[in-house]
Amino acid sequence: MALVILTELGAHVEAAIRAAVDDVEVIQVGSDPPEPGTRGDVFFGGHGPNALAYAACVPWVQLSGTGVDKIPTEMYEGRIITCARGAGSVPISEFVLAAMLAFEQRIPEVWLDESPEHWNLFRLGGLDTKVLGLVGLGGIATAVAARALPFGMTVRALRRTDAPSPIEGVEVVSDLGELLAGADHVVLAVPATARTRHLIDADALAAMKPGVHLVNIARGSLIDQEALRSALDDGRVARATLDTVTPEPLPAGHWLYRHPKVRLSAHVSWASPAGFDATIAIFIENLRRRARGDTLLGVVDPTEGY
Repeated sequence: MALVILTELGAHVEAAIRAAVDDVEVIQVGSDPPEPGTRGDVFFGGHGPNALAYAACVPWVQLSGTGVDKIPTEMYEGRIITCARGAGSVPISEFVLAAMLAFEQRIPEVWLDESPEHWNLFRLGGLDTKVLGLVGLGGIATAVAARALPFGMTVRALRRTDAPSPIEGVEVVSDLGELLAGADHVVLAVPATARTRHLIDADALAAMKPGVHLVNIARGSLIDQEALRSALDDGRVARATLDTVTPEPLPAGHWLYRHPKVRLSAHVSWASPAGFDATIAIFIENLRRRARGDTLLGVVDPTEGY
């Protein structure tokens, strides 16, 4: 019997699934809620306006993204939820490296549009010998570490468990204050949960090394933004590179748009020329695992929230 897949991700995704997996029926769903009696084996998507209604038609939902903090709790009832954990690790890690290099090399300030008062007198930094503090050590943070180590950075990471680092050369620490105190660059790469809300608050910011560069590619809720504003104003934080904020999108006129020490982007660090290819590959692998009876990738723990 054909595996019935409901998807809200369009014709490109349907074509990729059909090319990779035999004996499937792919049903495209649009902006309308499901017809009475609609059933399937899996719903691929999970973020559209009718996601909860389509989730009710299947025993398994494969989310097209990694974060699950905006998934309604009702979606977990009676079904397994998997996410595309790790799909964006390469583009996001490259974004982080670009942000750190831009901070150290003072880009775009270094570019000229008129003759300067002096040549050869612009002081630049570098990543060599600098300390990178990773809050989290999942797929994204591991990819960041793999790219930072060849630049000569010392890489330390805080993780929830006492498991060793999956990559050689990364020092795992157990205390947030210890991680923050010595870091020149702090990168947030943990999921948004009740435990991590405002993880970076006034106390955490006060523990940071003066002149630190803070990068958030995870979720805006990790940072107390008003505490960050104070830390930027008093110089504790030299720059905040924020690809994610609260709320999203920010309302017009919000202070984060105009603060001179903030580099703000519209939650785009995951984007790459490959588009959804990595996400599709994870889903196809999970289809094959399901057929074999193997454990699925990226199973979400509703209690932990990731």
